[in-house]
Amino acid sequence: MNGVPFRKMHGLGNDFVVLDQRCDPVRIDAAGAAALADRHTGIGCDQVVLIETPRHPAALAFVRFLNADGSDSAACGNGTRCVARLIGEETGATRFGLETASGLLGAEILGGGRVAVDMGEPRLGWRDIPLAGEMDTLRVDLALGPLAEPVCTGMGNPHATFFVADCEAIDLAAWGPPLEHHRLFPQRANIGVVTVRDRATIRLRVWERGAGLTRACGSGACAALVGAARRGLTGRQATVIVDGGSLDILWREDGHVVMTGPAALSFAGEFDPALLGG
Repeated sequence: MNGVPFRKMHGLGNDFVVLDQRCDPVRIDAAGAAALADRHTGIGCDQVVLIETPRHPAALAFVRFLNADGSDSAACGNGTRCVARLIGEETGATRFGLETASGLLGAEILGGGRVAVDMGEPRLGWRDIPLAGEMDTLRVDLALGPLAEPVCTGMGNPHATFFVADCEAIDLAAWGPPLEHHRLFPQRANIGVVTVRDRATIRLRVWERGAGLTRACGSGACAALVGAARRGLTGRQATVIVDGGSLDILWREDGHVVMTGPAALSFAGEFDPALLGG
Protein backbone atom coordinates (compact mmCIF):
# COMPACT_ATOMS: atom_id res chain seq x y z
CA MET A 1 0.00 0.00 0.00
CA ASN A 2 1.21 3.50 -0.78
CA GLY A 3 2.32 5.84 1.98
CA VAL A 4 -0.06 8.44 3.41
CA PRO A 5 0.93 12.00 2.39
CA PHE A 6 1.25 14.66 5.08
CA ARG A 7 2.64 18.11 5.70
CA LYS A 8 4.51 19.18 8.82
CA MET A 9 3.69 22.83 9.64
CA HIS A 10 4.03 25.16 12.58
CA GLY A 11 2.95 28.51 13.91
CA LEU A 12 5.72 29.91 16.12
CA GLY A 13 6.83 26.38 16.99
CA ASN A 14 3.33 25.09 17.81
CA ASP A 15 3.61 22.20 15.37
CA PHE A 16 1.14 20.12 13.39
CA VAL A 17 0.84 17.08 11.19
CA VAL A 18 -1.60 18.21 8.48
CA LEU A 19 -3.56 15.62 6.51
CA ASP A 20 -5.71 16.53 3.50
CA GLN A 21 -8.77 14.30 3.76
CA ARG A 22 -10.55 15.78 0.75
CA CYS A 23 -8.89 13.57 -1.89
CA ASP A 24 -7.25 10.69 -0.04
CA PRO A 25 -9.11 10.22 3.24
CA VAL A 26 -7.68 7.89 5.85
CA ARG A 27 -9.36 6.86 9.07
CA ILE A 28 -7.85 8.75 11.98
CA ASP A 29 -9.09 7.79 15.44
CA ALA A 30 -7.75 8.92 18.80
CA ALA A 31 -5.10 6.17 18.90
CA GLY A 32 -3.97 6.97 15.36
CA ALA A 33 -3.65 10.68 16.12
CA ALA A 34 -1.63 9.91 19.25
CA ALA A 35 0.65 7.60 17.22
CA LEU A 36 1.29 10.34 14.64
CA ALA A 37 1.97 12.88 17.41
CA ASP A 38 4.48 10.69 19.24
CA ARG A 39 7.88 12.40 18.92
CA HIS A 40 9.82 9.15 19.31
CA THR A 41 7.94 6.64 17.15
CA GLY A 42 5.70 8.88 15.00
CA ILE A 43 6.17 12.15 13.14
CA GLY A 44 5.76 14.29 16.25
CA CYS A 45 3.44 17.24 16.78
CA ASP A 46 1.28 19.12 19.25
CA GLN A 47 -1.88 18.54 17.18
CA VAL A 48 -3.00 16.57 14.13
CA VAL A 49 -4.95 18.78 11.71
CA LEU A 50 -7.42 17.30 9.23
CA ILE A 51 -8.59 19.27 6.17
CA GLU A 52 -12.02 18.06 5.06
CA THR A 53 -14.70 19.07 2.56
CA PRO A 54 -16.68 22.01 3.96
CA ARG A 55 -20.32 21.78 4.98
CA HIS A 56 -20.87 25.54 5.10
CA PRO A 57 -21.31 27.27 1.70
CA ALA A 58 -19.11 30.21 2.77
CA ALA A 59 -16.14 27.99 3.70
CA LEU A 60 -13.38 26.65 1.47
CA ALA A 61 -12.55 23.83 3.88
CA PHE A 62 -13.62 22.18 7.11
CA VAL A 63 -10.77 21.92 9.62
CA ARG A 64 -10.66 19.41 12.47
CA PHE A 65 -8.08 19.31 15.28
CA LEU A 66 -6.91 16.36 17.36
CA ASN A 67 -4.62 16.89 20.34
CA ALA A 68 -1.42 14.94 20.87
CA ASP A 69 -3.28 12.57 23.21
CA GLY A 70 -5.90 11.93 20.52
CA SER A 71 -8.66 14.01 22.10
CA ASP A 72 -10.70 16.46 20.05
CA SER A 73 -9.98 20.18 20.12
CA ALA A 74 -12.71 22.43 18.75
CA ALA A 75 -10.29 25.31 18.11
CA CYS A 76 -6.61 25.86 17.37
CA GLY A 77 -5.51 29.31 16.29
CA ASN A 78 -2.03 28.43 15.05
CA GLY A 79 -3.34 25.37 13.23
CA THR A 80 -6.06 27.44 11.58
CA ARG A 81 -3.45 29.88 10.28
CA CYS A 82 -1.44 26.99 8.83
CA VAL A 83 -4.45 25.59 6.98
CA ALA A 84 -5.36 29.09 5.79
CA ARG A 85 -1.91 29.42 4.25
CA LEU A 86 -2.35 26.11 2.40
CA ILE A 87 -5.85 27.00 1.15
CA GLY A 88 -4.63 30.43 0.04
CA GLU A 89 -1.77 28.89 -1.94
CA GLU A 90 -4.10 26.27 -3.42
CA THR A 91 -6.89 28.64 -4.51
CA GLY A 92 -5.19 32.04 -4.86
CA ALA A 93 -7.83 33.51 -2.54
CA THR A 94 -6.70 36.08 0.00
CA ARG A 95 -9.93 36.29 2.06
CA PHE A 96 -12.08 33.25 2.77
CA GLY A 97 -13.88 31.25 5.41
CA LEU A 98 -12.73 28.10 7.20
CA GLU A 99 -15.27 25.94 8.97
CA THR A 100 -14.41 24.43 12.37
CA ALA A 101 -16.30 22.71 15.17
CA SER A 102 -16.45 26.08 16.93
CA GLY A 103 -17.90 27.89 13.91
CA LEU A 104 -16.98 29.67 10.70
CA LEU A 105 -13.69 31.58 10.92
CA GLY A 106 -12.60 34.27 8.50
CA ALA A 107 -9.01 34.14 7.23
CA GLU A 108 -6.89 36.71 5.39
CA ILE A 109 -3.55 36.04 3.70
CA LEU A 110 -1.28 39.02 4.37
CA GLY A 111 1.91 37.93 2.62
CA GLY A 112 5.33 37.22 4.02
CA GLY A 113 3.98 34.02 5.56
CA ARG A 114 1.62 35.97 7.84
CA VAL A 115 -2.04 35.14 8.19
CA ALA A 116 -4.88 36.82 10.10
CA VAL A 117 -7.76 34.74 11.45
CA ASP A 118 -11.00 36.02 12.96
CA MET A 119 -11.42 33.71 15.94
CA GLY A 120 -14.95 34.91 16.64
CA GLU A 121 -16.38 36.30 19.87
CA PRO A 122 -14.99 35.12 23.21
CA ARG A 123 -17.41 33.29 25.46
CA LEU A 124 -17.47 34.96 28.85
CA GLY A 125 -20.39 33.27 30.60
CA TRP A 126 -19.66 30.34 32.90
CA ARG A 127 -22.02 28.01 31.06
CA ASP A 128 -20.50 28.82 27.67
CA ILE A 129 -16.83 28.27 28.60
CA PRO A 130 -17.94 25.86 30.27
CA LEU A 131 -17.34 25.84 34.03
CA ALA A 132 -18.84 23.36 36.47
CA GLY A 133 -20.90 25.96 38.33
CA GLU A 134 -22.04 29.56 38.37
CA MET A 135 -19.27 32.05 39.13
CA ASP A 136 -17.72 35.34 38.07
CA THR A 137 -15.47 34.44 35.13
CA LEU A 138 -13.40 37.61 35.64
CA ARG A 139 -12.08 36.32 38.97
CA VAL A 140 -12.70 32.62 39.33
CA ASP A 141 -12.46 31.11 42.80
CA LEU A 142 -9.60 28.74 42.03
CA ALA A 143 -6.13 28.55 43.57
CA LEU A 144 -3.33 26.01 43.37
CA GLY A 145 0.25 26.61 44.44
CA PRO A 146 1.40 30.03 43.19
CA LEU A 147 -1.63 30.46 40.88
CA ALA A 148 -4.95 31.99 41.92
CA GLU A 149 -8.08 33.73 40.61
CA PRO A 150 -7.82 33.18 36.86
CA VAL A 151 -9.88 34.86 34.19
CA CYS A 152 -11.78 32.13 32.35
CA THR A 153 -12.60 32.53 28.67
CA GLY A 154 -14.03 30.35 25.92
CA MET A 155 -12.23 30.72 22.58
CA GLY A 156 -13.81 27.65 21.01
CA ASN A 157 -12.03 25.81 23.82
CA PRO A 158 -11.83 26.60 27.56
CA HIS A 159 -9.02 28.75 28.94
CA ALA A 160 -7.99 29.68 32.47
CA THR A 161 -5.56 32.61 32.42
CA PHE A 162 -3.58 33.41 35.56
CA PHE A 163 -1.92 36.83 35.88
CA VAL A 164 1.41 36.69 37.72
CA ALA A 165 4.41 38.92 38.36
CA ASP A 166 6.81 36.62 36.48
CA CYS A 167 5.35 33.87 34.28
CA GLU A 168 8.86 32.55 33.60
CA ALA A 169 9.14 31.54 37.27
CA ILE A 170 6.02 29.36 37.19
CA ASP A 171 6.63 25.62 36.87
CA LEU A 172 3.87 24.95 34.35
CA ALA A 173 4.90 21.32 33.93
CA ALA A 174 4.01 20.84 37.61
CA TRP A 175 0.90 23.01 37.93
CA GLY A 176 -0.54 22.62 34.42
CA PRO A 177 -1.76 19.00 34.64
CA PRO A 178 -3.76 19.26 37.89
CA LEU A 179 -5.30 22.54 36.75
CA GLU A 180 -6.14 21.14 33.29
CA HIS A 181 -8.04 18.30 34.97
CA HIS A 182 -9.55 20.34 37.83
CA ARG A 183 -13.19 19.52 38.61
CA LEU A 184 -14.09 23.11 37.76
CA PHE A 185 -13.50 22.32 34.06
CA PRO A 186 -15.84 19.58 32.76
CA GLN A 187 -14.10 19.66 29.35
CA ARG A 188 -10.64 20.22 30.87
CA ALA A 189 -8.92 23.56 30.19
CA ASN A 190 -5.90 25.24 28.66
CA ILE A 191 -3.87 26.82 31.44
CA GLY A 192 -2.13 30.13 30.70
CA VAL A 193 0.21 32.17 32.87
CA VAL A 194 0.59 35.80 31.88
CA THR A 195 2.78 38.74 32.80
CA VAL A 196 1.58 42.09 31.50
CA ARG A 197 4.71 44.04 30.58
CA ASP A 198 2.86 47.19 29.51
CA ARG A 199 -0.55 48.07 28.10
CA ALA A 200 0.44 46.82 24.65
CA THR A 201 2.69 43.85 25.49
CA ILE A 202 1.84 40.55 27.17
CA ARG A 203 4.12 37.60 27.94
CA LEU A 204 2.30 34.26 27.85
CA ARG A 205 3.14 30.63 28.55
CA VAL A 206 0.57 27.86 28.09
CA TRP A 207 -0.09 24.32 29.21
CA GLU A 208 -2.48 23.04 26.51
CA ARG A 209 -5.08 20.43 27.34
CA GLY A 210 -4.20 17.19 25.61
CA ALA A 211 -0.83 18.50 24.40
CA GLY A 212 1.10 19.81 27.41
CA LEU A 213 3.63 22.62 27.18
CA THR A 214 3.70 24.18 23.72
CA ARG A 215 5.81 26.93 22.21
CA ALA A 216 2.73 28.89 21.18
CA CYS A 217 -1.04 28.75 21.65
CA GLY A 218 -3.10 30.96 19.36
CA SER A 219 -6.42 30.62 21.18
CA GLY A 220 -4.51 31.06 24.46
CA ALA A 221 -3.06 34.33 23.19
CA CYS A 222 -6.59 35.49 22.33
CA ALA A 223 -7.81 34.50 25.80
CA ALA A 224 -4.86 36.30 27.41
CA LEU A 225 -5.64 39.57 25.62
CA VAL A 226 -9.37 39.31 26.38
CA GLY A 227 -8.66 38.57 30.05
CA ALA A 228 -6.15 41.42 30.36
CA ALA A 229 -8.52 43.87 28.68
CA ARG A 230 -11.43 42.80 30.90
CA ARG A 231 -9.30 43.49 33.97
CA GLY A 232 -8.19 46.86 32.64
CA LEU A 233 -4.54 45.82 32.39
CA THR A 234 -4.30 46.46 28.63
CA GLY A 235 -6.31 47.99 25.84
CA ARG A 236 -8.13 45.86 23.28
CA GLN A 237 -4.99 45.31 21.18
CA ALA A 238 -1.62 43.92 22.20
CA THR A 239 1.38 41.90 21.11
CA VAL A 240 1.39 38.56 22.90
CA ILE A 241 4.87 37.09 23.26
CA VAL A 242 4.99 33.29 23.49
CA ASP A 243 7.97 30.96 23.69
CA GLY A 244 8.14 30.70 19.88
CA GLY A 245 7.71 34.36 18.95
CA SER A 246 4.84 36.84 19.00
CA LEU A 247 1.24 37.18 17.87
CA ASP A 248 -0.75 40.36 17.31
CA ILE A 249 -4.19 40.14 18.94
CA LEU A 250 -7.04 42.60 18.40
CA TRP A 251 -10.35 42.43 20.27
CA ARG A 252 -12.47 44.46 17.89
CA GLU A 253 -15.32 46.69 18.95
CA ASP A 254 -17.77 44.25 17.33
CA GLY A 255 -16.60 41.64 19.82
CA HIS A 256 -14.57 39.48 17.46
CA VAL A 257 -10.95 38.59 18.25
CA VAL A 258 -8.48 38.71 15.35
CA MET A 259 -5.16 36.90 15.64
CA THR A 260 -2.28 37.67 13.25
CA GLY A 261 0.96 35.74 13.00
CA PRO A 262 3.16 33.51 10.83
CA ALA A 263 2.39 30.07 9.43
CA ALA A 264 5.26 27.96 8.12
CA LEU A 265 5.71 24.72 6.19
CA SER A 266 8.56 22.64 7.61
CA PHE A 267 8.46 19.67 5.23
CA ALA A 268 6.16 17.25 3.40
CA GLY A 269 6.36 13.50 3.13
CA GLU A 270 4.58 10.16 3.50
CA PHE A 271 4.17 7.81 6.44
CA ASP A 272 3.47 4.08 6.61
CA PRO A 273 -0.29 3.58 7.15
CA ALA A 274 0.61 0.84 9.63
CA LEU A 275 1.51 3.68 12.02
CA LEU A 276 -2.24 4.31 12.43
CA GLY A 277 -2.87 0.79 13.66
CA GLY A 278 -6.20 -0.84 13.01
